[in-house]
Amino acid sequence: TYTTDTKSREENKKTIESLYRLSVDIKKIRRLKEWVLLQDVAYVKEIAGILQEMGADETAVANILERCPEAILHTPAEINSQRALWQLVCQNEKQLIKLIEQFPESFFTTEYHENQKANILFLQALGLKNNIITRFLTSAPSIFYNPVEKNKNVIETLQRNYLSLGGSDANMKIWILKLLSQNPFILLNTSTAIQENLEFLQQNDFTDHEVLQLLSKLKGFIFQLTSTTMQKSMLFSKNVFKCSDQELKQLVLKCPALLYYSVPVLEERLEGLLKEGISVAQIRETPMVLELTTQIVQYRIKKLSALGYDIKSGTLESLNGTKKDFEVNYGKIQSKKERPIFNPVAPIQIED
Repeated sequence: TYTTDTKSREENKKTIESLYRLSVDIKKIRRLKEWVLLQDVAYVKEIAGILQEMGADETAVANILERCPEAILHTPAEINSQRALWQLVCQNEKQLIKLIEQFPESFFTTEYHENQKANILFLQALGLKNNIITRFLTSAPSIFYNPVEKNKNVIETLQRNYLSLGGSDANMKIWILKLLSQNPFILLNTSTAIQENLEFLQQNDFTDHEVLQLLSKLKGFIFQLTSTTMQKSMLFSKNVFKCSDQELKQLVLKCPALLYYSVPVLEERLEGLLKEGISVAQIRETPMVLELTTQIVQYRIKKLSALGYDIKSGTLESLNGTKKDFEVNYGKIQSKKERPIFNPVAPIQIED
């Protein structure tokens, strides 16, 4: 074990010399993690040797040790088993060393080695591709620290609920993989949270088929919700759109954002739309516009107005959708405006 107490101890000269030989910026380490330099035992040469063996050049080794100096406190055996573990999902050592250069902290966190291994094998068995698992290892390393039983539990709860709502096995597999690829952090949730949210929807008269629809549309959002926030958001929408429970249900199915955005967010977005002269009736017709931030709405309205398109009188469909959807709609309106009127009696030019 090593200590992070820096008051009474002296720097380890041997460590400093070894780092210096590798052209490591020692000042940088002193500034960020001086405690590493105070430890009695360090494996500078050995760790540098392993990195070089994997294909890291001198600059890469120095960069890695400057960014993650605690790497030198791990034994060569620990790092070699970590190397073998990451090779389960890396195409080759070249890809592996590239990842270590970009995310040294993720690679050199070795105390959860057994859990990491069990979780990698579990995710592979689920059908996740290796390139997605490597993305998780670097950008969501904490999901691998949990015992594999905890992660299995969350996945099994999802599988069980999906099937009990009448979903097919094939669709469920695709849905789980999509869900994980988009947001691996769902594994940090408890299975009870998922259960409670689904029960809330069922108690609010959504049929199994509709809950299944929402599950597919909500993706990872289903985990960030609580019955209290959903209740408040639904009540807010009901008051704004002055609709019956049945109509509200249809609106939520059309636009699940009404369920997962909090009241302050919905309020702010609604206000932004109304300020632009858009009516509540128009929003009710196309509630998906509430998925857009006020800044995006303003920008799009400005662009459409420049083409002479009046958002107040038309439908909000042209305002809607992803950036790509909007550009396609905008292009159509623009080409309609620029298209010359066809003259049926004008002679047609034919190339010889």
